[in-house]
Amino acid sequence: MVEERGVVRLILCGNAGYEAEHTARMFFDRMQRVDLVPEEGDYLLVSAKPYALFVLLHRAKCSHWQALPTVPNCGTAEKEYDLCRMLYQFLQRETGIRPPWGMMTGVRPVRIIHDMRAAGATEQEIEDRFIQHFDCTQKRFEMARRIADLQRPVLEAAEPMDCSLYAGIPFCPSRCSYCSFVSRTVGDKSTRALVQPYVDCLCRELTAMHQLVEDCRLNLKTLYIGGGTPTSLSAGQLRQLMGHLSELFDLSRLQEYTVEAGRPDCTDYEKLCVLKEYGATRISINPQTFSDQVLKNIGRRHTAQDILDCFAAARKAGHQNINMDLIAGLPGDTVEGFRRSLETVISLEPENVTVHTLTLKRASNLVVEHRAAAYDDVARMLESCVLLEQAGYQPYYLYRQKGTLQNLENIGWCKPGYEGLYNIYIMEEVHTILSAGAGGSTKMVQPGVRHARIDRIFNYKYPTEYIDHFDTILSRKEGVKKFYAEFTSSNSQTVGQQ
Repeated sequence: MVEERGVVRLILCGNAGYEAEHTARMFFDRMQRVDLVPEEGDYLLVSAKPYALFVLLHRAKCSHWQALPTVPNCGTAEKEYDLCRMLYQFLQRETGIRPPWGMMTGVRPVRIIHDMRAAGATEQEIEDRFIQHFDCTQKRFEMARRIADLQRPVLEAAEPMDCSLYAGIPFCPSRCSYCSFVSRTVGDKSTRALVQPYVDCLCRELTAMHQLVEDCRLNLKTLYIGGGTPTSLSAGQLRQLMGHLSELFDLSRLQEYTVEAGRPDCTDYEKLCVLKEYGATRISINPQTFSDQVLKNIGRRHTAQDILDCFAAARKAGHQNINMDLIAGLPGDTVEGFRRSLETVISLEPENVTVHTLTLKRASNLVVEHRAAAYDDVARMLESCVLLEQAGYQPYYLYRQKGTLQNLENIGWCKPGYEGLYNIYIMEEVHTILSAGAGGSTKMVQPGVRHARIDRIFNYKYPTEYIDHFDTILSRKEGVKKFYAEFTSSNSQTVGQQ
């Protein structure tokens, strides 16, 4: 019988580290890392010493343990795998839990398939890697392979000097309980005073970004305005931002231009018309749930009817590529309630549907305040996604997060031909993502190389820091030119030697 999971303290000894910790967290949603064995309560001790591997679980006043000698002349990676494999099998026996992705801790399962195919692996070798090496379930592997097959032509069409541009709006009408993103609520007077200076700085940074694209001879493929909630800006501020982008870039050359219009409590018809007028080809309206009680539980200040009205307004404004998000496992939700929300989404016929599994993020109010959520039912909720397949949607991208309930996943579904390209590009690390705004992380990908080198440039995290230290942010972006200059120089030398 599976015991109820509670708080378990984790003690790592010797060379037990990152992978062992995340393997343990697959089995315990609420695990706390500590340095010493506690005098009371449940704990898990994991030790990797030069000659032995050891795990001990003390729970409900009982202790169980296992030890194995290390393999002589074994490399570091092999020792780490042996420890995680032993820990994984031990916790499987002790808890009765079978993680659907096995002992896989990475966030990009589909990337493994792409990389193995590029290296010449057979389909059987890829399947063995998932099923035998990671102990992934057949169902999850088939999902990952199916997504890899759909993504293959998108990735094959990518050019070495392609890039995407992200602009972040760190403001929301209210903070959702599950959210850990850097965002400020626009209802606060001090925050309202920040919004216009922030937009002014963001436009200046985007100007610098445009110059970088020109100087480095990059090909801009997608634009993405995310948040926070971009539509928490006024209609005038949206015109300023999107009008500036339309002046900087030739929008007709873009493959995709997404703007998140996720919250109906700040997204009206006028703003939806602005998004359409200034070039957005894809928007997100994200209900998360269609239960009024669950919306209240997570801190949303709108109703399910408001979501329906917002979607209708978006169609009226001319938007023909709309994504909608749902989250499985929200506080107070049920299997039946989640299924009803999914059925409601399907009835609206959006072009994209993204189904997330609730992730317990340490900075979120949900974790800080220890509110209960539908943890035990989340896997059954995701089973309802068969309704999406029956309605003609297909999975096109997948990622996982640390702290996701029951080691599950997030999957984007789309109608044929409506894949969210930015989502594929950023998740599979195909090309550089230039990022503007507070909390932005520019990720530079070495052009034209498999297993490419990736460098990052970070913006200041909070809006006040972003505004106050804006000149520093602009100077940091010079790192983009240095990054590409290095590869341009090395390529020139190679040509000269030939």
